Amino acid sequence: MNMNSEIVVGLDIGTTKIACIVGKKYENGKIEILGVGKSISDGVTRGVVSNIDKTVASIRAAVEEAERESNVSIKLVNVGIAGQHIKSVQLRGMRTRASNDDEISRADIDALIDDMNKMVMLPGEEIIHVLPQEFTVDGERGIKDPIGMSGIRLEANFHVITGQVSAIKNIYKCVMKAGLTVDVLTLEPLASAAAVLSEEEREAGVVLVDIGGGTTDIAIFQDGIIRHSAVIPFGGNAITDDIKQGCTIMKGQAEQLKVRFGSALATENKEIEIIVIAGLPGRDPKEISSRNLAQIIQARMEEILEHVHFEIRNSGLEKHLIGGLVLTGGGSQLKHMKQLVEYIMGMDCRIGFPNEHVAKAVNENMLTPTLSTGVGLVINSLDKLVIENTREKSPKEKEETPVEAPKPISRAKEEQRSGRFGQGFLNKIKEFLDTEED
Repeated sequence: MNMNSEIVVGLDIGTTKIACIVGKKYENGKIEILGVGKSISDGVTRGVVSNIDKTVASIRAAVEEAERESNVSIKLVNVGIAGQHIKSVQLRGMRTRASNDDEISRADIDALIDDMNKMVMLPGEEIIHVLPQEFTVDGERGIKDPIGMSGIRLEANFHVITGQVSAIKNIYKCVMKAGLTVDVLTLEPLASAAAVLSEEEREAGVVLVDIGGGTTDIAIFQDGIIRHSAVIPFGGNAITDDIKQGCTIMKGQAEQLKVRFGSALATENKEIEIIVIAGLPGRDPKEISSRNLAQIIQARMEEILEHVHFEIRNSGLEKHLIGGLVLTGGGSQLKHMKQLVEYIMGMDCRIGFPNEHVAKAVNENMLTPTLSTGVGLVINSLDKLVIENTREKSPKEKEETPVEAPKPISRAKEEQRSGRFGQGFLNKIKEFLDTEED
């Protein structure tokens, strides 16, 4: 095990649960999950923080559990964001370079992205992601990677994702009050996609649908590029509420019914299968057939899938999605979901587990679709670290300065990196000895 390996933490602040996942790069380029912490989320409604104190308490509980399991001191976290306030738009950017002699570099693309980040949004909105799609160099279209090419006029199509300033600030506030620092804020469907989709699926064209507790997140990829993203304000909690009202039972009982006996396709269940539910004290128990329960669930699921179908049509890629649809999140674990999706949408479907890029985990059984977003946050963060390390110096700079001191990193990142291997204590002794020698 490499002692200098970067350790990163993904924090999924969801409507039903908060998940904290600690991971590091594994030998073959995949990731190793060192620890997982989960807690019930009471302060989040439809993906948006509605109670700061309750959310802070839930974050602390999840982080403490992850720290115990991984033996890592967590300071810096990579957080997911969702909610109905999320919007995406396609924009075009252009930059004129000073000279045609030198090649287009990463700095040119970064400058173009920075220009897009400075764009003025509607009042109360803030840019979360600026994702480049195809580039155009001197009128030549459809270029995926222009680095190394010659050209004066560099243009690009961008997928720009925005969110409500107040919702973003509340997430930062909760994380800060829990004694942590936000390193990166990531749109949750992008994180889930990183965890469950293969490169082949992204290239062929695929729809990722993450059915969470409060929201259903959508990300559409084609030719390896993000083409469309959306957040639908319905999820598994809406199904629980429907069961609660339809069967006139308590919410906790409705959730248990959904998880233990729930099915998304009524025709797959028999009328004669009866489920008995305990009544309130002094009242008779209630009875419901498994088919009636499935009818309640199917009605709401069909509504959610209609919204998904609308977003697919809206993207203009309905006829170009060879990879079909990948379902993940807690809602994907309902029985017969795959059959319902294929029946309603007319598309191939599979259930996505977050083990596509995971080589090793503390507990393989924990890698269920409910953790897709958290695992994806870890994957995206590790990928970002690799990109940052390669950008530290250009080849020209390396020639001029063959020996250079390592780039300083933040204190939070330093403590987190050293936490697993007990290097923090050794570093303090070294600092003390250095000062003594001076």
